Amino acid sequence: MAMDIPDKIKDRRAWTAATIDERAAWMTQLSAESLDELERVIPDSGHSLDDATDSPVVVAELSCCAAQLAPLRQELERGRGFALVEGLDEERFGRDGATSAYWALGQLLGRPFEQNVEGALLYDVRDTGSSVTGGARFSVTSAESTFHTDNAFNDELPDFVGLLCQRTAREGGRSQLISACTVYNELLEQGADLEALHGSYWFDRRGQHGPDESPVAERQLYAWDGAELSMRYMAYYIEVGQQRAGQQLSAGQVASLEAIEELLSREELRVEFDLQPGQMMFTNNHWILHNRTAFTDHPAPADKRHYVRLWLR
Repeated sequence: MAMDIPDKIKDRRAWTAATIDERAAWMTQLSAESLDELERVIPDSGHSLDDATDSPVVVAELSCCAAQLAPLRQELERGRGFALVEGLDEERFGRDGATSAYWALGQLLGRPFEQNVEGALLYDVRDTGSSVTGGARFSVTSAESTFHTDNAFNDELPDFVGLLCQRTAREGGRSQLISACTVYNELLEQGADLEALHGSYWFDRRGQHGPDESPVAERQLYAWDGAELSMRYMAYYIEVGQQRAGQQLSAGQVASLEAIEELLSREELRVEFDLQPGQMMFTNNHWILHNRTAFTDHPAPADKRHYVRLWLR
């Protein structure tokens, strides 16, 4: 990677809680015309989560939806890096119908790709009782996920990550976002080790690899392509990955990771909110780090916290 990265990222991507735009601007309410379009295009209610991915999206039939989402793409790429959308009420669409509508809307922003070795395009984010220390991904536990970018351990980063909220937890499970551009700027202010920031780290792959592939992967922490800053990050996966690779972090790498974690703990650098059923969140996965706080779930299975995730190119 060329080391001619700017001293700082000085545009809207490098926001803090004090400098980001008003919260009301984050949310797009799907219009009556867009909702009518979705009802005409989506599969009949009763389709399963897997069935939704078999339904091709005809963009020409979603012209109102496409017009509404076009400004969101600009925000995702060059603005705040995230956007919220609401309107998929279960009373109108049903639970499966809302998933199908979300699947259609996601394809107006990008092309879905596989999220696990099983090839799932739509991925359930819910507590399965699994343990992170036992090798599970944070997405199927109730533990705090900590700030991260999705699929940091594999070859291709999703450009955008989508989440549809279908059920909320009894307590906790807040969404938190922070700009990796802001974190980078702060690290530069502190005189951080550039070689360590742009160097390679070993990530544990959480079993998301082929039978003949390595369970760990060496990835660059920060990268610059001449226009966009990207970050691959998940502190726990790096910790486990380094151990499994038998590689010791350098003093500069240890200091860099400690500095990053300290910055990620600062409330003034992040925003947080609670998604409600029928609301969607889309984030730029190159430079928006996201976290989900730990949660306590409802006892009834039908009421348990449930999000549906999309990875988009």
